[in-house]
Amino acid sequence: MTEPNTQSLAFIEGMYEQYMADPASVPEDWHAYFQSLGPTPNTAGFAPSFRSSSIFNPPSPNGNGPNSSLAALSGLSKHSEPPQLEHPEEVQSNGLKHPPVGSLRPFSPESMDIAIRQDRVDQLVRAYRVRGHLAAKIDPLEMPRADVPELDPAFYRLHNDDLDRPFSSRTIYGTETLTLREIIQRMKDTYCRAIGVEFMHIHDLESKQWLQERMEGTENRLELDSGVQTKILTALTDAVILEEFIQKKYLGAKSFSLEGSESLIPLLHLAIDRASTHGVDEVTLGMAHRGRLNVLANIMGKHPRDIFREFDDVDPQLYRGRGDVKYHIGYSSDMITHSGNNVHLSLCFNPSHLEYVNTVVLGRVRAKQDRAGDTERSTKLALLIHGDAAFIGEGIVQETLNLSELRAYQVGGALHIIVNNQIGFTTPPSQSRSTTYATDIAKMLQCPIFHVNGEDPEAVAQVVYLAMDFRAKFQRDVVIDMYGYRRHGHNEGDEPAFTQPLLYRAIAKRKSVREGYLATLLKLGGISQAQGDQIATERKQALEDELSEARTMPKKTDDNWLGGYWQGYTGGPSAAVDDVPTGVDASKLRQLMLSLARVPSDFRPHKKIERLLQNRAEMGEGKRSIDWGAAEVTAFGSLVTEGYRVRMTGQDAGRGTFSHRHAVLYDYDDGNHYMPLAHISDDQAPIEVFNSCLSESGVMGFEWGYSLDWPDGLVVWEAQFGDFCNAAQVIIDQFIASAEDKWRRLSGLVLLLPHGFEGMGPEHSSARLERFLMLCAEDNMQIAQPTTPAQYFHLLRRQVLRPWRKPLIVFSPKSLLRHPSAVSTVEELSGGRFHRVLGESEPLGDGPVRRVLLCSGKIYYELFKHRNDIGRKDVAIVRMEQLYPLPKAELSAALEAYPNGTPVFWVQDEPENMGAWTFMRMKFGERMFGRFPLSVVAREESASPATGSARSHKIEQAELIDEAFGS
Repeated sequence: MTEPNTQSLAFIEGMYEQYMADPASVPEDWHAYFQSLGPTPNTAGFAPSFRSSSIFNPPSPNGNGPNSSLAALSGLSKHSEPPQLEHPEEVQSNGLKHPPVGSLRPFSPESMDIAIRQDRVDQLVRAYRVRGHLAAKIDPLEMPRADVPELDPAFYRLHNDDLDRPFSSRTIYGTETLTLREIIQRMKDTYCRAIGVEFMHIHDLESKQWLQERMEGTENRLELDSGVQTKILTALTDAVILEEFIQKKYLGAKSFSLEGSESLIPLLHLAIDRASTHGVDEVTLGMAHRGRLNVLANIMGKHPRDIFREFDDVDPQLYRGRGDVKYHIGYSSDMITHSGNNVHLSLCFNPSHLEYVNTVVLGRVRAKQDRAGDTERSTKLALLIHGDAAFIGEGIVQETLNLSELRAYQVGGALHIIVNNQIGFTTPPSQSRSTTYATDIAKMLQCPIFHVNGEDPEAVAQVVYLAMDFRAKFQRDVVIDMYGYRRHGHNEGDEPAFTQPLLYRAIAKRKSVREGYLATLLKLGGISQAQGDQIATERKQALEDELSEARTMPKKTDDNWLGGYWQGYTGGPSAAVDDVPTGVDASKLRQLMLSLARVPSDFRPHKKIERLLQNRAEMGEGKRSIDWGAAEVTAFGSLVTEGYRVRMTGQDAGRGTFSHRHAVLYDYDDGNHYMPLAHISDDQAPIEVFNSCLSESGVMGFEWGYSLDWPDGLVVWEAQFGDFCNAAQVIIDQFIASAEDKWRRLSGLVLLLPHGFEGMGPEHSSARLERFLMLCAEDNMQIAQPTTPAQYFHLLRRQVLRPWRKPLIVFSPKSLLRHPSAVSTVEELSGGRFHRVLGESEPLGDGPVRRVLLCSGKIYYELFKHRNDIGRKDVAIVRMEQLYPLPKAELSAALEAYPNGTPVFWVQDEPENMGAWTFMRMKFGERMFGRFPLSVVAREESASPATGSARSHKIEQAELIDEAFGS
């Protein structure tokens, strides 16, 4: 066969163009070849490409894409002479250089076959990179997998006689020329053994090439020294023996065993150790209950004796009405890694709601990074352990992943570990997902996904090193999908063979991963049977000693649980904490407000924003009353100048849903943004105001997590409308409302929930005040509905300046943002404080008060106006600005002047079965303080909060106001 030239691609394209123009103009052998390819474009609109595959684009010499030359890919002789030009080469419109049609001396079609075979080999190589994971042996149960025809050389018309033919392998890292047999073996070893990798969906060329070189250069296998192998064996021994010990000592007790996925323990050891070599000094973990006890004992360093005491339940009096089950408990400790680095570990408390802890972990890590000044987001790691069914099944996972590259929520990449049991409770994958893998949701990110057989600990080690190195270099999330199985049912008392008889018949035949790995090490000679037995014996004896100590220890006392940067803060009952001054000196307030009205000289805001800033300047000068937005940004500004960090997020937080805040301004000419709050003084604390993604659960969970690690600041999440906060009901119920009672975890998170019945329909009226009040007990939260800018100002400052840390739920206004009566003065901000109850400030008249209207929120202004309009001097109006903790003393003082028997009417916008009425009746009964008959004025009970008709709303509201006055 004639040896072809290495620059034949340009020649072939030129020849084909000539053929398309005039088939008779090319030599007979080429005419026959081109004719075999099919119709010409002139007849069918189709032209084959000689530059890329019809199935896959072949990579370039460095593995980077489709634009490689045939010289790099063909494997043809480097010494071939180039085609002889009869005329100078011409530059085509696409930038490629090739000679004019008819200017090259053609060579035989036999030469072309070599180039075509090379192209087919390149397609096969790419197929392994793209599809090899589908043939990988990642399932320890060895369940059959579908064939992948694209990995068969015959798919590309490569045959047995091609196997020992040399081809260019320059697209495979570290090689130049290999036989087809060697190429296939190398690709199988890299992509089809115990590791399957999905990475070709990544758009970024650098990270994709980095992964390809790291994997193909080692054939995806580590050479571990005996020390690391022994460490892996020890970790597996710890995991296996703990589970067996608990099963024997606490027969039938729920522990949510890790059996079948014990490789999680060496995986975590290796991940933390590898992270520490990249400068990580703190790891925050989140996980559900499966395997949690094992992680607590063997990663977190919790003494097994404490776990055994929890099984024995020896301190029932200590936990009456509070606490949580042992497999929800968090823990923190310090670990000295195999590399000798000290890493602080924190395992977050978690409810049974599986994946909802994810963004809580991310929020905590972000706060830790901010506190450490870690602007590179490199020294604190979020490590999230998921279940396979939950990872693909729960929508909060998508919200979690979506936060990863957003500026407000970046943490430098999280490590996601899926403990893949291949079942969810009793549901197999075929019934629980529509995707090939549980991890397919993660392909929304530009990150690799490593599927690995959990019964091959050294393959697990390889993907851990790859994952942690990738995270360190590219600051992105990375996913490890560790395949195992669940030896028992969902819990230890469950019988899984009822619903999965075949699966559990296969599982029953499996020996533990420890036994399998020990056998491998024995074959390699890295460890002896005696050494393996000694490790197991020592571990068993240690657990026996721990159990003996657990059963002889004295009863546990309620120890001090607030330390570190929580020192000096407190929870518990509100009565134990005094109020603090929240006013700000009037001159400082004026300076603040003037500063917040200034922008750089070259910054041009929208004309309406110019007027808003001018109005705020006049407010600071005392020429204009202070409105809601000005009071809010002034509260923020006062806090940052006093050294308290402020962080606020929400879907429209920068501007405010109702265009009242304008904390972040935009240049009308170039779109650049400017935040006056960040430029008050050189020594101020940081302030962040971020627009969030369209999320409630994920973002609220993030901010709650942030507040756990930043008690000395103001952390705020604002709903677009308060109605939408019920999309985060799990975060509210399982974390915000109950964390102190269950886990003794405090938070000062503020929720701003725009609330008010103003004719905007059933989904834009109610933040469901009744639901929050129903959750209130033991002074666990604060519920407030302030009615003046000054009250709001003092409420925000009180939240930070008081050492009492409880979540603050603010039912914030909508219409009051611009209500002419809902304004305050500089003096009210400087000299006042937050009043839980606002009674009548002046006598109504000479006659007796015959009726008291008790209310909260914007309805006060409607009642006040109507009273003035009809001239009633015998009706008092009292506002409850704080609904919980219930301010009984302040309310009693506000009612003190009214005669016994004066009827009190709770007046609310909401239907009778909603709002605060049920709460008020439960707390006060039929007579308030035993003096005042208590009844309600409200809309009729309803399944939906409000009417969708604006005119109907006005009719209902007028009737409600009339009824309040006894009309």
